[in-house]
Amino acid sequence: MQGHSTYRPTGGVAKWLEDRLPIVGLVHSSAVAYPVPRNLNYLWTFGGILTFMLVAQILTGVVLVMHYVPDATKAFESVEKIMRDVNYGWLLRYLHANGASMFFIAVYIHIFRGMYYGSYKAPREVLWILGVIIFLLMMATAFMGYVLPWGQMSFWGATVITNLFSAIPLVGPSIVTWLWGGFSVDDATLKHFFSLHYLLPFVIAGVVGLHIWALHHVGQNNPTGVEVKDIRRDTVPFTPYATLKDGVALVVFMIFFAYFVFYIPNYLGHADNYIKANPLVTPAHIVPEWYFLPFYAILRAIPSKLGGVVMMFGAIAVLFFLPWLDRSKVRSANYRPLYKQFFWVFVAVAVLLGWLGSKPPEGIYVTLSRLATAYYFLHFLVILPLLGTFEKTKPLPASIGDSVLGSSYGGAHATAAAAPETRG
Repeated sequence: MQGHSTYRPTGGVAKWLEDRLPIVGLVHSSAVAYPVPRNLNYLWTFGGILTFMLVAQILTGVVLVMHYVPDATKAFESVEKIMRDVNYGWLLRYLHANGASMFFIAVYIHIFRGMYYGSYKAPREVLWILGVIIFLLMMATAFMGYVLPWGQMSFWGATVITNLFSAIPLVGPSIVTWLWGGFSVDDATLKHFFSLHYLLPFVIAGVVGLHIWALHHVGQNNPTGVEVKDIRRDTVPFTPYATLKDGVALVVFMIFFAYFVFYIPNYLGHADNYIKANPLVTPAHIVPEWYFLPFYAILRAIPSKLGGVVMMFGAIAVLFFLPWLDRSKVRSANYRPLYKQFFWVFVAVAVLLGWLGSKPPEGIYVTLSRLATAYYFLHFLVILPLLGTFEKTKPLPASIGDSVLGSSYGGAHATAAAAPETRG
């Protein structure tokens, strides 16, 4: 659903440029005239927030790299120097470190919104798959970035997570040796992770470009899950309607972000990472950053090392198949009463897994982790396919315009108000 640009250059230079490189017209059609459903709520603003956070992470990261030393004997001290001796270094580091957490808060909301409103259903399967790829790249980038301060939690987190790959039959030990750059987590490991952490954000930016391209091609989903039928009645221009809403949401999100940066900058981190890495002293409780905790809980819930690795990666891999696992022809949970209940149970289970990942792997925590892990996969592999077959859904509005303006508005549009939407 591409926007048709109404941009008409007036000056001689503008006309000359538009004939040879119509970049202004492209921006106008994509960010000004682009039609968006008129019923979008504030949950649709997190795409813009994520784009802003990606740019912020790249910019702060580029400046931090100017002062960081990727050497096992100097990395920890270089981070301390950034904090104490570089002008506004403390601010850059806190913006970057907390920015990673803000990035994941926004992306989790973005993913759950997509699941609630069925934004993965046809014709948006590729759009969803690209989003999952971005999520995977974010996780890899964040993990490698967490290693760079070379504190105790950085070192031991890298040791534990990279060792997981040794469970893969045949090629596992070779993968671990490649990741380490040797036979233990050391200077070569830090340099490997530093290089990848610096390069992957630009790969993410490229995939984000594809994600936006796919979005503009198929058009945005909306809270009703009904496709656009009348572009004049069902949609509004991206600017000013969506841009103003995105701007308000971004300001609120930035206030939330600033509170962490200026008042509780270390709240989401771990105190042990302010102790220099020591291979001879193991922390009492090794935990990853909070945004990895649900998957860490799944890993520890399985008694077998290989089984835990398979289930942990399977918890992400199953998201790729979500468009085909959910067979319902109705997208939005607003019109799927049973699915809505199971969705909120799933959200609660995901939060529970995050909490369990922060706890020691013993006693009741292990039992709860196994139950929550079982439900996580049951939701995708059993519950969704069954709901798509047996669930009785509510009738949908005939159009997006009807859901906002009422079926009596627009004359001829009201005659189809009782017909439910059946597109996938």
